[in-house]
Amino acid sequence: MLTPRRIEIFKAVVDDFIQNAEPVGSKTLQTRYHLPYSSATIRNDLQALEEMGYLEKTHTSSGRVPSTMGYKFYCENLLSESSLDKKMEVAIRNAFETSNLNVEDAIQQSCQILSDMTNMTSGAIGPDASSQRLEHIKLFPIDERNAVCVFITDSGHTETKNFHFDEDIPFKDIETCTDILNQRLKGTPITDLAEKMESIKPDLGSVVQRHEMLFTAFVKAFVKFASDNVYFSGKDRMLYQPEFEDINKLKKMMTMFNDASVWKKMNTNENAVAVSTRSGAELTWYNDLAVVRSKFKVNGDETGEFMVIGPSRMNYDKVVSMVEYAARMIEKMYKTGGDDSE
Repeated sequence: MLTPRRIEIFKAVVDDFIQNAEPVGSKTLQTRYHLPYSSATIRNDLQALEEMGYLEKTHTSSGRVPSTMGYKFYCENLLSESSLDKKMEVAIRNAFETSNLNVEDAIQQSCQILSDMTNMTSGAIGPDASSQRLEHIKLFPIDERNAVCVFITDSGHTETKNFHFDEDIPFKDIETCTDILNQRLKGTPITDLAEKMESIKPDLGSVVQRHEMLFTAFVKAFVKFASDNVYFSGKDRMLYQPEFEDINKLKKMMTMFNDASVWKKMNTNENAVAVSTRSGAELTWYNDLAVVRSKFKVNGDETGEFMVIGPSRMNYDKVVSMVEYAARMIEKMYKTGGDDSE
Protein backbone atom coordinates (compact mmCIF):
# COMPACT_ATOMS: atom_id res chain seq x y z
CA MET A 1 0.00 0.00 0.00
CA LEU A 2 1.29 3.47 -0.90
CA THR A 3 1.01 5.35 2.36
CA PRO A 4 1.97 9.06 2.66
CA ARG A 5 5.22 8.02 4.38
CA ARG A 6 6.15 5.64 1.58
CA ILE A 7 5.37 8.30 -1.03
CA GLU A 8 7.64 10.72 0.85
CA ILE A 9 10.44 8.15 0.94
CA PHE A 10 9.88 7.20 -2.70
CA LYS A 11 10.08 10.85 -3.82
CA ALA A 12 13.32 11.28 -1.88
CA VAL A 13 14.80 8.25 -3.68
CA VAL A 14 13.85 9.64 -7.10
CA ASP A 15 15.10 13.15 -6.33
CA ASP A 16 18.39 11.84 -4.96
CA PHE A 17 19.02 9.46 -7.86
CA ILE A 18 18.27 12.21 -10.41
CA GLN A 19 20.78 14.44 -8.64
CA ASN A 20 23.57 11.97 -7.91
CA ALA A 21 23.17 8.97 -10.25
CA GLU A 22 23.91 6.60 -7.35
CA PRO A 23 21.67 3.93 -5.80
CA VAL A 24 20.10 5.19 -2.59
CA GLY A 25 20.10 3.45 0.80
CA SER A 26 18.15 4.03 4.00
CA LYS A 27 20.96 5.78 5.91
CA THR A 28 21.58 8.20 3.04
CA LEU A 29 17.89 9.08 2.89
CA GLN A 30 17.64 9.54 6.63
CA THR A 31 20.68 11.82 6.79
CA ARG A 32 20.40 13.76 3.54
CA TYR A 33 16.66 14.43 3.67
CA HIS A 34 16.25 14.62 7.47
CA LEU A 35 13.45 12.08 7.38
CA PRO A 36 11.84 11.67 10.84
CA TYR A 37 11.87 7.87 10.64
CA SER A 38 14.28 5.24 11.86
CA SER A 39 16.70 3.60 9.45
CA ALA A 40 14.86 0.30 9.96
CA THR A 41 11.50 1.88 9.06
CA ILE A 42 12.94 3.43 5.91
CA ARG A 43 14.60 0.13 4.99
CA ASN A 44 11.29 -1.72 5.38
CA ASP A 45 9.49 0.85 3.23
CA LEU A 46 12.17 0.62 0.55
CA GLN A 47 11.64 -3.14 0.51
CA ALA A 48 7.87 -2.63 0.21
CA LEU A 49 8.29 -0.10 -2.61
CA GLU A 50 10.53 -2.57 -4.43
CA GLU A 51 7.96 -5.34 -4.05
CA MET A 52 5.27 -3.01 -5.45
CA GLY A 53 7.49 -2.34 -8.49
CA TYR A 54 8.29 1.33 -7.89
CA LEU A 55 11.95 0.73 -6.99
CA GLU A 56 14.53 -1.84 -7.99
CA LYS A 57 17.94 -2.96 -6.80
CA THR A 58 21.08 -2.64 -8.87
CA HIS A 59 23.59 -5.47 -9.20
CA THR A 60 26.40 -3.46 -7.61
CA SER A 61 24.75 -2.02 -4.53
CA SER A 62 22.16 -2.72 -1.87
CA GLY A 63 20.70 0.71 -2.60
CA ARG A 64 17.60 1.24 -4.72
CA VAL A 65 16.90 3.15 -7.89
CA PRO A 66 13.55 4.07 -9.46
CA SER A 67 12.02 1.60 -11.90
CA THR A 68 10.22 2.63 -15.10
CA MET A 69 6.96 2.10 -13.22
CA GLY A 70 8.31 4.36 -10.49
CA TYR A 71 9.22 7.15 -12.90
CA LYS A 72 5.76 6.87 -14.43
CA PHE A 73 4.12 7.28 -11.02
CA TYR A 74 6.45 10.16 -10.16
CA CYS A 75 5.67 12.07 -13.36
CA GLU A 76 1.93 11.42 -13.10
CA ASN A 77 1.57 12.46 -9.48
CA LEU A 78 4.61 14.17 -7.97
CA LEU A 79 5.93 16.68 -10.52
CA SER A 80 6.01 20.15 -9.03
CA GLU A 81 4.79 23.23 -10.87
CA SER A 82 8.31 24.60 -11.17
CA SER A 83 8.89 27.91 -12.87
CA LEU A 84 10.80 27.99 -16.13
CA ASP A 85 14.51 28.71 -16.05
CA LYS A 86 14.76 32.43 -16.89
CA LYS A 87 17.77 31.90 -19.15
CA MET A 88 15.78 29.41 -21.20
CA GLU A 89 12.82 31.74 -21.51
CA VAL A 90 14.95 34.69 -22.64
CA ALA A 91 17.01 32.60 -25.08
CA ILE A 92 13.98 31.19 -26.90
CA ARG A 93 12.04 34.44 -26.92
CA ASN A 94 15.01 36.42 -28.25
CA ALA A 95 15.66 33.82 -30.96
CA PHE A 96 12.20 34.49 -32.37
CA GLU A 97 11.91 38.22 -31.75
CA THR A 98 15.30 39.19 -33.19
CA SER A 99 15.25 36.91 -36.23
CA ASN A 100 12.99 36.63 -39.23
CA LEU A 101 13.03 32.83 -39.18
CA ASN A 102 10.75 30.55 -41.13
CA VAL A 103 9.03 27.77 -39.19
CA GLU A 104 11.63 25.10 -40.00
CA ASP A 105 14.56 27.28 -38.97
CA ALA A 106 12.79 28.33 -35.76
CA ILE A 107 12.12 24.70 -34.85
CA GLN A 108 15.73 23.71 -35.43
CA GLN A 109 17.06 26.71 -33.49
CA SER A 110 14.72 25.86 -30.60
CA CYS A 111 16.14 22.32 -30.61
CA GLN A 112 19.63 23.74 -30.23
CA ILE A 113 18.56 25.91 -27.31
CA LEU A 114 16.78 23.01 -25.59
CA SER A 115 19.86 20.83 -25.96
CA ASP A 116 22.15 23.54 -24.59
CA MET A 117 19.89 24.28 -21.62
CA THR A 118 19.18 20.68 -20.62
CA ASN A 119 22.60 19.28 -21.57
CA MET A 120 20.78 16.43 -23.30
CA THR A 121 19.76 15.53 -26.82
CA SER A 122 16.77 17.44 -28.12
CA GLY A 123 14.65 16.81 -31.16
CA ALA A 124 11.57 17.90 -33.02
CA ILE A 125 9.08 16.31 -35.30
CA GLY A 126 8.25 19.12 -37.68
CA PRO A 127 4.91 19.77 -39.36
CA ASP A 128 3.82 16.76 -41.39
CA ALA A 129 3.79 17.53 -45.10
CA SER A 130 1.73 14.45 -46.01
CA SER A 131 -1.58 16.32 -46.03
CA GLN A 132 -0.23 19.20 -48.14
CA ARG A 133 -0.09 19.72 -51.89
CA LEU A 134 2.61 21.23 -54.04
CA GLU A 135 1.91 24.82 -55.01
CA HIS A 136 5.10 25.93 -56.75
CA ILE A 137 8.76 25.08 -57.38
CA LYS A 138 11.51 27.66 -57.68
CA LEU A 139 14.98 26.62 -58.82
CA PHE A 140 17.87 29.07 -58.48
CA PRO A 141 21.08 28.11 -60.37
CA ILE A 142 24.29 28.94 -58.53
CA ASP A 143 26.55 27.71 -61.31
CA GLU A 144 26.34 24.94 -63.92
CA ARG A 145 26.73 22.19 -61.31
CA ASN A 146 24.87 23.58 -58.31
CA ALA A 147 21.40 24.95 -57.69
CA VAL A 148 19.05 25.72 -54.80
CA CYS A 149 15.49 24.45 -55.07
CA VAL A 150 12.57 25.83 -53.04
CA PHE A 151 9.31 23.85 -52.74
CA ILE A 152 6.19 25.73 -51.66
CA THR A 153 2.98 23.97 -50.55
CA ASP A 154 -0.61 25.14 -50.59
CA SER A 155 -0.39 25.93 -46.85
CA GLY A 156 2.62 28.20 -47.30
CA HIS A 157 5.07 25.60 -45.97
CA THR A 158 8.49 25.83 -47.69
CA GLU A 159 11.41 23.43 -48.01
CA THR A 160 14.84 24.26 -49.42
CA LYS A 161 17.08 21.62 -51.01
CA ASN A 162 20.58 21.97 -52.47
CA PHE A 163 21.21 20.24 -55.81
CA HIS A 164 24.68 19.20 -56.95
CA PHE A 165 25.17 17.70 -60.44
CA ASP A 166 28.10 15.56 -61.56
CA GLU A 167 28.09 17.26 -64.96
CA ASP A 168 27.35 20.76 -66.21
CA ILE A 169 23.62 21.52 -66.59
CA PRO A 170 22.76 24.47 -68.88
CA PHE A 171 20.65 27.13 -67.19
CA LYS A 172 18.10 26.79 -69.98
CA ASP A 173 17.57 23.10 -69.16
CA ILE A 174 17.01 23.94 -65.49
CA GLU A 175 14.49 26.61 -66.40
CA THR A 176 12.61 24.33 -68.84
CA CYS A 177 12.52 21.45 -66.36
CA THR A 178 11.15 23.69 -63.61
CA ASP A 179 8.42 25.05 -65.91
CA ILE A 180 7.28 21.51 -66.84
CA LEU A 181 7.20 20.38 -63.23
CA ASN A 182 5.18 23.41 -62.16
CA GLN A 183 2.65 22.80 -64.94
CA ARG A 184 2.27 19.07 -64.28
CA LEU A 185 2.73 18.78 -60.52
CA LYS A 186 0.81 21.71 -59.08
CA GLY A 187 -1.86 20.44 -56.68
CA THR A 188 -0.24 17.02 -56.27
CA PRO A 189 -0.09 15.66 -52.67
CA ILE A 190 3.47 15.80 -51.37
CA THR A 191 3.52 12.06 -50.75
CA ASP A 192 2.60 11.36 -54.41
CA LEU A 193 5.20 13.61 -56.06
CA ALA A 194 7.94 11.01 -56.55
CA GLU A 195 5.52 8.53 -58.12
CA LYS A 196 3.96 11.13 -60.42
CA MET A 197 7.41 12.13 -61.67
CA GLU A 198 7.55 8.84 -63.61
CA SER A 199 4.70 9.98 -65.88
CA ILE A 200 6.53 13.25 -66.58
CA LYS A 201 9.88 11.66 -67.43
CA PRO A 202 9.16 11.20 -71.17
CA ASP A 203 8.20 14.88 -71.50
CA LEU A 204 11.43 15.94 -69.83
CA GLY A 205 13.46 13.66 -72.10
CA SER A 206 12.00 15.22 -75.25
CA VAL A 207 13.01 18.80 -74.37
CA VAL A 208 15.77 18.68 -71.74
CA GLN A 209 19.21 17.44 -72.71
CA ARG A 210 20.40 16.43 -69.22
CA HIS A 211 17.00 15.25 -68.06
CA GLU A 212 18.24 12.11 -66.26
CA MET A 213 20.30 14.06 -63.74
CA LEU A 214 17.54 16.60 -63.16
CA PHE A 215 14.94 13.85 -62.85
CA THR A 216 17.01 11.98 -60.25
CA ALA A 217 17.68 15.16 -58.25
CA PHE A 218 13.99 16.06 -58.07
CA VAL A 219 12.84 12.54 -57.17
CA LYS A 220 15.32 12.36 -54.29
CA ALA A 221 14.25 15.80 -53.09
CA PHE A 222 10.56 14.91 -53.20
CA VAL A 223 11.11 11.71 -51.22
CA LYS A 224 13.12 13.60 -48.62
CA PHE A 225 10.50 16.37 -48.48
CA ALA A 226 7.73 13.88 -47.75
CA SER A 227 9.55 11.95 -45.03
CA ASP A 228 12.42 13.91 -43.49
CA ASN A 229 10.92 16.20 -40.87
CA VAL A 230 12.66 14.92 -37.74
CA TYR A 231 15.49 17.08 -36.38
CA PHE A 232 18.00 16.42 -33.60
CA SER A 233 20.48 18.57 -31.75
CA GLY A 234 23.19 17.50 -29.33
CA LYS A 235 23.31 13.79 -30.15
CA ASP A 236 26.85 13.65 -28.76
CA ARG A 237 25.63 14.71 -25.31
CA MET A 238 24.54 11.11 -24.73
CA LEU A 239 28.21 10.15 -24.65
CA TYR A 240 28.59 11.91 -21.31
CA GLN A 241 25.69 10.22 -19.53
CA PRO A 242 26.85 7.39 -17.22
CA GLU A 243 23.85 5.29 -18.28
CA PHE A 244 25.30 5.03 -21.80
CA GLU A 245 28.87 4.07 -21.01
CA ASP A 246 27.94 0.61 -22.34
CA ILE A 247 29.03 0.77 -26.00
CA ASN A 248 26.25 -1.57 -27.13
CA LYS A 249 23.58 0.67 -25.59
CA LEU A 250 25.19 3.67 -27.24
CA LYS A 251 25.26 2.03 -30.67
CA LYS A 252 21.62 1.02 -30.37
CA MET A 253 20.62 4.54 -29.44
CA MET A 254 22.58 6.13 -32.29
CA THR A 255 20.87 3.75 -34.72
CA MET A 256 17.53 5.04 -33.45
CA PHE A 257 18.52 8.60 -34.36
CA ASN A 258 18.85 7.53 -38.00
CA ASP A 259 15.32 6.13 -38.19
CA ALA A 260 12.66 8.85 -38.15
CA SER A 261 9.84 6.30 -37.84
CA VAL A 262 11.09 5.24 -34.38
CA TRP A 263 10.30 8.67 -32.96
CA LYS A 264 7.03 9.15 -34.79
CA LYS A 265 5.67 5.79 -33.59
CA MET A 266 7.38 5.49 -30.22
CA ASN A 267 4.22 5.92 -28.13
CA THR A 268 2.60 2.99 -29.94
CA ASN A 269 5.57 0.66 -29.43
CA GLU A 270 4.56 -2.29 -27.27
CA ASN A 271 7.81 -2.01 -25.30
CA ALA A 272 7.31 1.67 -24.48
CA VAL A 273 5.69 3.04 -21.33
CA ALA A 274 3.90 6.35 -21.84
CA VAL A 275 2.09 8.84 -19.62
CA SER A 276 0.68 12.36 -19.90
CA THR A 277 1.37 14.94 -17.21
CA ARG A 278 -1.24 17.23 -15.73
CA SER A 279 0.22 20.10 -17.76
CA GLY A 280 -0.21 18.23 -21.05
CA ALA A 281 3.33 17.07 -21.77
CA GLU A 282 3.85 13.45 -22.77
CA LEU A 283 6.58 11.22 -21.38
CA THR A 284 7.77 7.93 -22.80
CA TRP A 285 10.28 5.43 -21.45
CA TYR A 286 11.86 3.12 -24.01
CA ASN A 287 15.13 1.17 -24.11
CA ASP A 288 16.69 2.99 -21.12
CA LEU A 289 15.65 6.33 -22.62
CA ALA A 290 13.22 8.90 -21.31
CA VAL A 291 11.56 11.16 -23.88
CA VAL A 292 9.67 14.31 -22.86
CA ARG A 293 7.37 15.68 -25.58
CA SER A 294 5.13 18.68 -26.09
CA LYS A 295 2.99 19.18 -29.18
CA PHE A 296 2.57 22.45 -31.07
CA LYS A 297 0.36 23.68 -33.90
CA VAL A 298 1.47 26.13 -36.61
CA ASN A 299 0.13 27.56 -39.86
CA GLY A 300 -3.47 26.83 -39.01
CA ASP A 301 -3.55 23.05 -38.59
CA GLU A 302 0.01 21.76 -39.11
CA THR A 303 1.20 19.93 -36.00
CA GLY A 304 4.60 18.95 -34.68
CA GLU A 305 6.27 18.35 -31.35
CA PHE A 306 9.44 19.09 -29.43
CA MET A 307 11.21 16.43 -27.41
CA VAL A 308 14.13 16.12 -25.04
CA ILE A 309 15.81 12.71 -24.94
CA GLY A 310 17.96 11.48 -22.12
CA PRO A 311 18.39 8.81 -19.47
CA SER A 312 15.45 7.96 -17.21
CA ARG A 313 17.38 9.80 -14.52
CA MET A 314 16.54 13.32 -15.69
CA ASN A 315 15.22 16.41 -13.93
CA TYR A 316 11.62 16.07 -15.10
CA ASP A 317 10.39 19.29 -13.45
CA LYS A 318 12.94 21.35 -15.35
CA VAL A 319 12.78 19.49 -18.67
CA VAL A 320 8.97 19.41 -18.88
CA SER A 321 8.70 23.16 -18.31
CA MET A 322 11.36 23.90 -20.95
CA VAL A 323 9.83 21.69 -23.64
CA GLU A 324 6.35 23.10 -23.02
CA TYR A 325 7.62 26.69 -23.20
CA ALA A 326 9.37 26.08 -26.53
CA ALA A 327 6.14 24.59 -27.94
CA ARG A 328 4.07 27.55 -26.74
CA MET A 329 6.49 30.06 -28.28
CA ILE A 330 6.40 28.31 -31.66
CA GLU A 331 2.60 28.36 -31.57
CA LYS A 332 2.49 32.02 -30.60
CA MET A 333 4.78 33.08 -33.42
CA TYR A 334 3.57 30.82 -36.23
CA LYS A 335 0.06 29.62 -35.45
CA THR A 336 -1.42 31.72 -38.29
CA GLY A 337 1.35 31.29 -40.77
CA GLY A 338 3.79 33.68 -39.13
CA ASP A 339 1.39 36.30 -37.82
CA ASP A 340 2.93 37.47 -34.57
CA SER A 341 0.73 40.52 -34.17
CA GLU A 342 -0.29 39.35 -30.71
